[in-house]
Amino acid sequence: MYSIWSGTPYSLGAVWDGQGTNFALFSENATGVDLCLFDAEDHETRLPLTEVTNFVWHGYVPGVAPGQRYGFRVDGPNAPEAGHRFNVNKLLIDPYAKAIDGEIRFGKEIFGYCWGNDPENLSYSDLDSAHLVPKGVVIDESFDWEGDKLLQTPWHKTVIYEAHVRGLTKLHPEIPPHLQGTYAGLTHPAVIRHLHSLGITAIELMPIHQFLAHPGHLQGKGLRNYWGYDSINYFAPYSGYSAGNVKGEQVVEFKEMVKTFHREGIEVILDVVYNHTGEGNHLGPTLSLRGIDNASYYRLVEDEPQYYMDFTGCGNSLNVRHPQVLKLIMDSLRYWVLEMHVDGFRFDLASALARELYAVDRLAAFFDIIHQDPVLANVKLIAEPWDVGEGGYQVGEFPLLWSEWNGKYRDTVRDFWRGENRTLAEFAYRFTGSSDLYQTNGRRPHASINFVTAHDGFTLRDLVSYNEKHNQANGEDGRDGDSHNRSWNCGVEGETNKPEILQLRQQQQRNFLVTLMLSQGVPMLLAGDEMGRSQQGNNNPYCQDNEVSWVNWGLQDQALLEFSQKLINFRLQHPIFRRRKWFQGRAIHGSEVRDIAWFNPNGGEMTDKQWNDGLAKAIAIFLNGEEIPTPGSKGTRVVDDSFLIIFNAHYEAIEFTLPKMLQQWEWVTLVDTTLPQFIEQGYRYKKGEPLIMTKRTSLVLQRV
Repeated sequence: MYSIWSGTPYSLGAVWDGQGTNFALFSENATGVDLCLFDAEDHETRLPLTEVTNFVWHGYVPGVAPGQRYGFRVDGPNAPEAGHRFNVNKLLIDPYAKAIDGEIRFGKEIFGYCWGNDPENLSYSDLDSAHLVPKGVVIDESFDWEGDKLLQTPWHKTVIYEAHVRGLTKLHPEIPPHLQGTYAGLTHPAVIRHLHSLGITAIELMPIHQFLAHPGHLQGKGLRNYWGYDSINYFAPYSGYSAGNVKGEQVVEFKEMVKTFHREGIEVILDVVYNHTGEGNHLGPTLSLRGIDNASYYRLVEDEPQYYMDFTGCGNSLNVRHPQVLKLIMDSLRYWVLEMHVDGFRFDLASALARELYAVDRLAAFFDIIHQDPVLANVKLIAEPWDVGEGGYQVGEFPLLWSEWNGKYRDTVRDFWRGENRTLAEFAYRFTGSSDLYQTNGRRPHASINFVTAHDGFTLRDLVSYNEKHNQANGEDGRDGDSHNRSWNCGVEGETNKPEILQLRQQQQRNFLVTLMLSQGVPMLLAGDEMGRSQQGNNNPYCQDNEVSWVNWGLQDQALLEFSQKLINFRLQHPIFRRRKWFQGRAIHGSEVRDIAWFNPNGGEMTDKQWNDGLAKAIAIFLNGEEIPTPGSKGTRVVDDSFLIIFNAHYEAIEFTLPKMLQQWEWVTLVDTTLPQFIEQGYRYKKGEPLIMTKRTSLVLQRV
């Protein structure tokens, strides 16, 4: 038999003190809360929490130790028409649980209404859901970090690698089968060796918060939620990525992963989804927040509170205007930094978090509270600066401290290399860090997270192999996924044996990589792009937990991999490609030489007409390594080599004349994307000698 004491209202969740465990749950509109404890045979003991402080229901249970599984049942009005969806028949996951045992299993019992009937009739389900709902696990939070601290790699030295825990390691031949697809597998020496060879400084993990892996719409299709953008808890690392079978072991395994990455000089950034949960719209299941206090946690339609405001396209939106929801998010973020030692966050659909009323607000409480937090001020904050609501596209509009996934960079670079009539002026802005988006509000080039591909969309190889999405395997008749990919198949849709098409595709991949890695800002590489990973044209494999999405290490393009390795390390060796301040474009010390200069194929400086001529497809860019304005970390002057970068996205070869102001030096070729390898000893161009730029080519010349 258990006894229950009054306990304390803080901290929320389950906190073990060595003698017993305190449980606390916020619910403003509940009329009763039961703590439910489960034994090894899943027998349930219910303990009413009778103490309530500031809407926090709490109690202390002596003798409850780590490994104990638990959940809550919350009573209150079941009045969807008023925004309340309490149902004591539904076992609820603690939103502050630090570990969760098992997965949610699909069944009619997890729905608050009589599933299968018309949900509009607001019917009440008296079916018990406990056997289908995973339980929270009390954990021992102690861990020997062995002096581990956040790496705090400077932004201008950062190269991000976006990866999926399972997808990156599931097919790696050197990783033991029991570690494939796990946190432990991510830090296997073979993976670490690969990341080091690329010069990766930060791995950005797709969602690892406990999520709804088996949503109803995928039932019967043999598919599951692979990406994980349906969180049901913001503290627990997803149990399905753990190699251990002990309840709560995933927490220790995750910490070991972070500690190992830090020891190897690699930061860990989490992709977090605080904009919505896996409970979905009014037809969705009752798993946690909906049953704990629906009206507090979610944005409801003002005149019809049985429905949800949906700025995410996923059925609901968290009510960030409510103090407790803000607290939940902030407590979660601080937990992952202080207790789990992660180095930063990428916020999915971040615009949804900034909607105070309806419009996106740069002065929203969400930003205010983050800016005042001493813990979060020391980590990397990255916004996906859009949502699906009206006015949700906010690239360039986030405040100080924030970097952004630069969707305009992706679109411009894709259009440029597929030969669309984008102006060179826009391409120049993107290549130099997008000062038009970030400079006016005081931000630096690192505000721009540059990417050409990401998890959402084509891989790099598919970007040059498909004009159309091929999502038949998703079972949605091609309705899912973006239909406007800004891709070009180089003349043949999909796989081909034609040598000229394959050569062009290789060349285009190198063009994209050179542009990405030599642009100002912070580059992000999608896992597998460096070795030619394909998803067979699927641009939305959110439900493909199989070979479609997994990185196939056995099919790697070795030439592309070696090119990528040398290119990224070339960037890291040369500070001219990762300046901390904006280019000025002014003459230096009264001479003709500037920190940056732009030239047309005739060797003359770009004119206003040429900048805005959408038909122009070629440009030369001079970067002066002797004029880097910011000192090194110890205050010394930073000096680098100078480079001339030439891009020709035209379908014909173009002859370039070396600009007069640059003819005083000799130039040697380092990169020519017509060639599969990074050049060790390139061709030397002499004064007055023309440069013949092959069609769709990048050329990097170094001043001798």
